[in-house]
Amino acid sequence: EVEDVFAAYPQAIDNAVAIGERCKSFNLADHRELGYNFPDFSRRDGEQHSSADEVLATFCAERFDVRYPPDRTDAQLREKARRQLQDELQLVKKHHLAGFFLIYRDLQQQATEVAKRVRGEGTIRGGSGLPPGRGRGSSVSSIICYLIGLSHVDPVKNRLFFRRFLNEDLQAVPDIDLDFARDIREQLILQVYRHYGHEHAALVCSFATYHLRSAVRDLGKVLGLPAPAIDKLARLSEGGMASSVRHELETLPEFQGQAEGPMWAHLMDLAEEIDGFPRHVGQHVGGMIISSRPVVELVPVQPASMDGRYICQWDKDSCDDARFIKIDFLALGMLSLVEECLELIFECRGEKLDVSTIPYDDSTVYDAICNGDTVGLFQVESRAQIQMLTRTQPRNLDDLAVQVAIVRPGPIVGGAVNPYVHRRELLRQDPNYVPRADHPLLDDLLQDTLGVVLYQDQVLEVAIEMGGFSPGKADQFRRAMSRRRSREAMEGFRAEFVEGAAHKGVSVRDANEVFDKLHAFSEFGFPKSHAYAFAVLAYQSAWLRHYYAAEYYAALLNNQPMGFYAPHVLIGDARRHGLHVLRVAINRSQDRCKPLSADAILLGFTTVKGIGEDLARLIVAEREANGAYCSLPDLLRRTGMPRAAAERLITVGALGEFGLGRRELLWQLGLLIPATEKAVKGARHPLPPPIQHTHEASQEASRGASREDAKASRASQTASRDTKHRTAWARQLSLPLPTDHDMVTLPDMTDWERMVADYNLLGLSPSYHPLALLRGDVPADVLTAEQVRMSPDGAHVRTAGLVVCRQRPGTAKGFVFLLLEDETGLVNVVIRPDMYATHRGTIRGEPYLCIEGAVQLHSGTLNLIARKVTPLGHLTLAARADTLPHAPERNGVPGNPHDKREAASAELALATPASRDFH
Repeated sequence: EVEDVFAAYPQAIDNAVAIGERCKSFNLADHRELGYNFPDFSRRDGEQHSSADEVLATFCAERFDVRYPPDRTDAQLREKARRQLQDELQLVKKHHLAGFFLIYRDLQQQATEVAKRVRGEGTIRGGSGLPPGRGRGSSVSSIICYLIGLSHVDPVKNRLFFRRFLNEDLQAVPDIDLDFARDIREQLILQVYRHYGHEHAALVCSFATYHLRSAVRDLGKVLGLPAPAIDKLARLSEGGMASSVRHELETLPEFQGQAEGPMWAHLMDLAEEIDGFPRHVGQHVGGMIISSRPVVELVPVQPASMDGRYICQWDKDSCDDARFIKIDFLALGMLSLVEECLELIFECRGEKLDVSTIPYDDSTVYDAICNGDTVGLFQVESRAQIQMLTRTQPRNLDDLAVQVAIVRPGPIVGGAVNPYVHRRELLRQDPNYVPRADHPLLDDLLQDTLGVVLYQDQVLEVAIEMGGFSPGKADQFRRAMSRRRSREAMEGFRAEFVEGAAHKGVSVRDANEVFDKLHAFSEFGFPKSHAYAFAVLAYQSAWLRHYYAAEYYAALLNNQPMGFYAPHVLIGDARRHGLHVLRVAINRSQDRCKPLSADAILLGFTTVKGIGEDLARLIVAEREANGAYCSLPDLLRRTGMPRAAAERLITVGALGEFGLGRRELLWQLGLLIPATEKAVKGARHPLPPPIQHTHEASQEASRGASREDAKASRASQTASRDTKHRTAWARQLSLPLPTDHDMVTLPDMTDWERMVADYNLLGLSPSYHPLALLRGDVPADVLTAEQVRMSPDGAHVRTAGLVVCRQRPGTAKGFVFLLLEDETGLVNVVIRPDMYATHRGTIRGEPYLCIEGAVQLHSGTLNLIARKVTPLGHLTLAARADTLPHAPERNGVPGNPHDKREAASAELALATPASRDFH
């Protein structure tokens, strides 16, 4: 058939066969066949030639005495570090990896320069002692990475296992992940392109595949199914495989009988066909390859959506197999937060901090962590972490590293969590208690984690110690852990593990039980090096919040989205820490949130939806240059802001200093700028365009022009533009201003209306929580979160709140966890699988819930085990509807009470920030 189609082009068939044969024999892992080589870092000084290995060894030797000064380092530690360095350098030479590490040293130097440029010479960020970025993952265990500056954690002092990163039988290039503050990362990627050239660098792609929700939305649109129904199905479904659409349609009460419809049946059939099929090419979160040859000679390349960037059409696994240098530049919001927090501390208190020198054994900081007071902290703020902390009671960085690693699918599925927690409790009761592993062979190996496997590197160590794996075989086992379909890949090692264990006297049953626990890490787990690096940052976040709460929470709000909780939850936590959160004020706010004092935070202009950074900075700059704004006309005249922006600022109460209510200001705005106009007529440049640097200025900056010169140049351009801007506004002096005759007296907004406006435009309310205003409408037996927390174990209670987080982990056997928030705090709710199956639409779709259940107290943690779940609206909407002046009219006909209830329901929906849901 193919020959018939291509009868006119017989050579095309021969060529296709030849290409297929070449692809069949092509070995991606053979870098010689692909033609990829690391950049050449050998060096020639006159007649003296130094290989890349010698260059790397020389650099490490120079840095060794800096990191381990002879006069200030324990001799035993220094000797151990020297031995590890020798071992690593030998492995580097064996695997021809010197060029790999030297390119990372080169990148580190570039990152340092970029960080100086972004942070600013002589600024607090510039002198904070923070490295340009921080290592994560297994690379933190390498002393070479520590000496180069890729890691801030001493791997020798902290007993980190480096052979997961480097070993004798290494089959792929090691993986080094680097975290940067967001602004530094963006500039560093551009710097890499400039340094190596666009033809030698490309971002790594990812292949997004069809899962349930994307399949439902795309297929539903193509088939012409009702958009509301498609949206509801996607929202209420569990996600997962696209082929499970049939199960969802058959089990969701809201879609009973739909499966019989021909178009819905077509949707189910098509979803099964495209399950796992690539949907589009995306960009990996941070991966970038660098090549000495032009990238297009090695791998297909396409332009990225952002100008000046290119994406290679291989994913991370293919790049690893090809032994490409793949650098992961990852943006970590907490690093941005820490840097901004240090700036705010200096601005507000005049204190210049270096977080690398803070005490890491502060008992008051650990007290807060052990009490589960960790909302807004790095890595230990989730519902599961908070509950675990009260039981594990971490008191040092080693304990905190365990805490970071333990609430992961690997340890959970492997059955390590409960034994660890129980043994830790026993150890607190009896310091002489000695925990035992599942087999005596593993006692010493698992001593630090009380006899259980918690870290990914322990999986390798157990495979070597009990299963008799060679380091190379253990590395294959590790690679199987981190790939797609890793469960099947890891299962292929079982027979060899059991056989190797038998040679060491381990029974088949015991060997299989241990392997099951290793196999669980196909579900994801952390290496100790990664957990330790994150533990350091977790402690730093806790320390900063404890001693500088106002600055910390301001920086936390400025760096959203980040972490588990939405801003409205974070300001509730800030209040519980004694802080006052003040709303945006036109003559006091800055562009971003700022502390006013040690116990008060003022929201910034950019917290208002629709107020961008350019407008926010213009408002502040004009105010600082020419004094406070005295009225709405004055504000509009001097800033030229669009009508929509002014309306938003009025609605959230930012112009309260002008002496008029919000409705009166909105009336005045309508007189100044009619609804048909975007801004006051005649303003040629209501918002100045961003400053455009000339080509010559850019070249000068790239050659190292001083920051002061650049600032002076920008100030000159800004002053010139502001002069033109004010000239344009001078022509508006004839604008007819509202007179007393034009103005009307209007009632101000109610508390409820203000709260709705706050949540709608800020995503939070500085003044009100919805439950505080609804409290009078709910039955008296509905307890607050604070009252629930004071209830005894086993008490039957009823509570209500806004759902701020939903979780249905795959490791929880069908249980669902909700976090409810009211005006007094948070309550953790546990939903049984059978109840979830019956009330899934309510639990997943309703923003406000009323829960009846039993209080469960265990080891200082409280859960509410749900017995009944109902939408809170059923209790409050009737009472809320009674407060509306009248039901909406339709075609001139007065509405009925049911319409009032609909209006109240819509109003309540406006006051509902989206929950953050996780699996």
